[in-house]
Amino acid sequence: MIVGFVLIHVSPVHEREVFRKLREIPEVVELHYLFGPYDLIAKIEASDYERLSEIVVEKIRRIDGILYTSTLRGLKFY
Repeated sequence: MIVGFVLIHVSPVHEREVFRKLREIPEVVELHYLFGPYDLIAKIEASDYERLSEIVVEKIRRIDGILYTSTLRGLKFY
């Protein structure tokens, strides 16, 4: 299992709408507000790095109000 932590910078006043849309993505298993240069952090679980990239590029970055993201990739150990 692959995990990704996506740091998300959101356009002002769009935080709640972006948060709501991110919660609709099944692969987003955790979502938190942040204070600092990023507004949200989303934890994603995927089968492999290719699927993780698809989720970030095709689902997350296409949400209106997201200005930019930064993704940290890792492996999930049990």
